[in-house]
Amino acid sequence: MNMPKSRENIHRSTQYRILAVSLLLIATLCTNGQEFQSFFTGNSDDMITEPKGGICLMGGASEDDEAMRWFLEKANGGDILVLRSSGSDGYNEYFYSELGVPVNSVETIVFNQAAAANDPYIYQKIAQAEAIWFAGGDQWKYISYWRNTPIDEFINIAVKDRNIAIGGTSAGMAIMGQFYFSAANGTIRSEEALADPYDQRITVDSTTFLQNENLENTITDTHFDDPDRKGRLVTFIARILADYRTNVRAIACEEYTAVCIEPDGIARVFGGFPEEQDFAYFVQINCVQSDNRPETILSGEPLHWEQGGAALKVYQIPGTATGTNTFDLKDWITGNGGSWWNWQVKSGTLEERQGGELNCDPLSTDGFGKEMNIQLTPNPTSGELVVGDLQPGLELTDLNIIDVLGRQQPLKATKRTPTEFLIDMSGYENGLYTLHIAQDQQVNSVKILKK
Repeated sequence: MNMPKSRENIHRSTQYRILAVSLLLIATLCTNGQEFQSFFTGNSDDMITEPKGGICLMGGASEDDEAMRWFLEKANGGDILVLRSSGSDGYNEYFYSELGVPVNSVETIVFNQAAAANDPYIYQKIAQAEAIWFAGGDQWKYISYWRNTPIDEFINIAVKDRNIAIGGTSAGMAIMGQFYFSAANGTIRSEEALADPYDQRITVDSTTFLQNENLENTITDTHFDDPDRKGRLVTFIARILADYRTNVRAIACEEYTAVCIEPDGIARVFGGFPEEQDFAYFVQINCVQSDNRPETILSGEPLHWEQGGAALKVYQIPGTATGTNTFDLKDWITGNGGSWWNWQVKSGTLEERQGGELNCDPLSTDGFGKEMNIQLTPNPTSGELVVGDLQPGLELTDLNIIDVLGRQQPLKATKRTPTEFLIDMSGYENGLYTLHIAQDQQVNSVKILKK
């Protein structure tokens, strides 16, 4: 039975739906199947229920039925919306009648063009959904179609204000973290990524997209066993640490495996173990070392990241039909039913061995590339950048600017005072750069965004 909503929640939900319907009325709908297609199953009357929240991450191949039941139950009898950029209505009957979980309706919307992201009909459907599922396909289409449009804005509002459940498989899982591999330049294999961590195909991004508290500072990866993607995920983590100075974590799923995250941060792993070897992986930078950056991460050279044989700590969990094996995303230490592993990379080759559990605070930011105490004004910049509060005595030769591919950029700068430089970045392409500063007998770095 659906529980009554509080008056405050009814008011918020009603305002949200009114906004979507208003947008629907003031725009011309494109329902001829050119910009998008809609496939509908179930009751056409909107069912307003109280969603239970949660995230379902599916590794690809066919779906795990028990994980999908978990996902549908989070809609609490409401409406399910499937968003995809290819395919058709394969989820409609599966979600509506084959899993035995009552829902009011299932609607699949297939985006054929980026222009569909401007259609208020889709905004209305997001506003009415109690759960949204992202199908597999091409993650760059999802990102390029939806990022910085009302689509991602409406989804994020629905998650934050209405506590809807969200989930996705394959590409639909890959877009869920705060950090994500966009595949803007195509995909990349593990051996290629490890051989050159600045290969142009490694497009790891953190531009604001889908937002969820339990996936902050997290990147996701899929199809982890076919093909093997462990090496490329390690490279993604190394790049994020090097480029963004962020203590990033990762969740990865093998095919036929799902990680279902409760609102309280407990991640349950579903799969066919022990009959099938279905595993999920919770990967994090080892917090034992005060500075656990890769020993070598340069353009055109193999990644080298040993740190005593345990650069990364990994909790590997078998997925079962009951989802009883768990990992706590609130502390990234407490696990049940899995085993700890140590990962390292030696000259482009990933090595794994079983290890002990963490004995430090994995959520601490100490030691993960603390920024120098200098002033960058303005940052982001569209042209001139003032670098201030430097040590006296620095010269232009002490400064270098590196792009995201590891290439040194021409430096146009003048020294204005003993502690301040003016850098002209007007000729640079928009993007993220690293300013290296030789100071205190070491090279420190800060990030600059040119836009």
